[in-house]
Amino acid sequence: MSNKIVECVPNFSEGRDLKIIEQITNAIKGVSDVELKDVDPGYATNRTVVTFVGTPDSVVEAAFRAIKKASEIIDMSKHHGAHPRFGATDVCPFVPVEGVTMDDCVELAKELGKRVGEELQIPVYLYEYAAQTEERRNLAVVRKGEYEGLAEKLADPHWKPDFGPAKFDAKTGAIAIGAREFLIAYNVTLNTDEKKYATDIAFELRERGRAVRTGNIEPFYFKGKLVKHKDKYLCGECEFSTAELDELEKHTKEVHGYSVLELMRLNNIEPDEIMGKSVRKRGMFTHCKAIGWFVKEYGRAQISINLTNYKITPPHLVLEAARELAAKRGLVVTGSEIVGLVPYQAMLMAGKYYLEKQGKSTGIPPQDIIKTAIYSMGLNDVAPFDPAEKIIGLPTLPDDALMSLGTKEFVDEVSRSSPAPGGGSVAALCGAIGAALASMVANLTADKAATTKDAEPLIAIAEKAQKIKEKLSSAVDEDTQAFNDYLAAVRLPKNTAEERSVRNEAIQIGLKNAVKIPLNTAKLSFDALVLASEIAQMGNKASVSDAGVGAQTAFSGIVGGTLNVLINLGDITDGKFIEDMKTECDGLLNDGRKILDDTLDVVKKRIEELWNKSNRKGQ
Repeated sequence: MSNKIVECVPNFSEGRDLKIIEQITNAIKGVSDVELKDVDPGYATNRTVVTFVGTPDSVVEAAFRAIKKASEIIDMSKHHGAHPRFGATDVCPFVPVEGVTMDDCVELAKELGKRVGEELQIPVYLYEYAAQTEERRNLAVVRKGEYEGLAEKLADPHWKPDFGPAKFDAKTGAIAIGAREFLIAYNVTLNTDEKKYATDIAFELRERGRAVRTGNIEPFYFKGKLVKHKDKYLCGECEFSTAELDELEKHTKEVHGYSVLELMRLNNIEPDEIMGKSVRKRGMFTHCKAIGWFVKEYGRAQISINLTNYKITPPHLVLEAARELAAKRGLVVTGSEIVGLVPYQAMLMAGKYYLEKQGKSTGIPPQDIIKTAIYSMGLNDVAPFDPAEKIIGLPTLPDDALMSLGTKEFVDEVSRSSPAPGGGSVAALCGAIGAALASMVANLTADKAATTKDAEPLIAIAEKAQKIKEKLSSAVDEDTQAFNDYLAAVRLPKNTAEERSVRNEAIQIGLKNAVKIPLNTAKLSFDALVLASEIAQMGNKASVSDAGVGAQTAFSGIVGGTLNVLINLGDITDGKFIEDMKTECDGLLNDGRKILDDTLDVVKKRIEELWNKSNRKGQ
């Protein structure tokens, strides 16, 4: 799958008829570069939540086909269920996962909305980040009145759809299409079967917080006596009180950094309703919803958490807070559980967090970082955690990838008479190995650093080297694929003048792509050489030879990459492109050769220092 990954989570107004649901999911599965991840029907809600991922274009196509199929086979005039809804496909959000931004997902939402409105004649409202006005950002506001009030809403000019007709169709209803952050469903498991203990911690964690209590609040806060606004408005964070609500709002903003009015609204209390109600205090985390519950299957209580923006409130920080709160209550967090999927970046963040806490380098292979996250968060506590199934955006290699071969198999494959894999793939591998050696020396040196501050520049080198290593590892297969694409262009028919024109254009495009990939290999190998040079000067002397080998191997990646650029220039007809490529290759080779020579001089000098030190000890 592409390194650009989008998640789509459409909700369909059918949760009981599995044949209808299957027809919709089959429409999704019929699109290439799309992977159906989850289908979750609910009988009481009469609603099915479908999750699939893929490349941006393929996800839009799959979403359109699913919406079209739903409009054909779901009749909203006969629909009843416990969940709010106003259309056959009720909502369809796009979520950035890997290599795409929220702005990209907003554009996808608009693209899909326009197509659904024009081709299917379904009223479309854009919501969340895709909303065209602030009023339409909140899905609950957009869907207010639901299906039963949709005809009246569509007749109101203020609620004209963003796309499609302002016309009520009893069969299909309307649809909300948007872009939102990834939602992580996350449960923290406790060593108790008391739901109220889990709830007590959940209320401390969640954004909407809890009612303020006094008296017997240690260790369990819920045992205290409720405090209410009587005669005066009270601050939930300190002793401040006032007869004016505006003064309380000013105080909480200036002293505590939040709006008490917004906090009360989160708890469904309007400003004119505050007097007489319980005083509220904030929870520890924004973008966090949490409750406590007892799970019969596990025989234990859990803190059930929804994280609506993991980039601001990631699971591992909530987990650590839960661990501290549990310990104060004489409880133990035995582990945690991801329900559904978790983004790759969230797991990387967690793994790096715990490695830093341990004083370990974060410049290690991604799979090692992920393993640290799984163990540290106790994700195998109540159910097995399979990274391949649970982590969305996890880099994987196709079964036929060159980098999935063993070393002997790869060498044998290169040695055969087929033109690919060839020098371009080998050059990328050389650069990757050079970067790997730079990372190794940096990590070995960081492990022996006297202080965390001393280790920081070493870990920074290791992290950079790991990123370069991963990119060059991918280039091993990309170079072979580029050559195969060129060969496919060569094999195009050439019987007519039009066919010859199409073939020639495809060949030129193929040749330029075949040039750009080894050029990128040369550039990345140059970056690896620079890192090897840096660590040769500051790394552990006992490992300086490894830094030298890394520099030499990375330089081989530069040479190999540039040679593959030059060999492919011969049949390119774009003169300026040819000259630009030659100039860039010459620069990489000349600069790289100088860095290599200087690095090898440093390596030899430091090896001599080791000899001299060893000889002095022997005297």
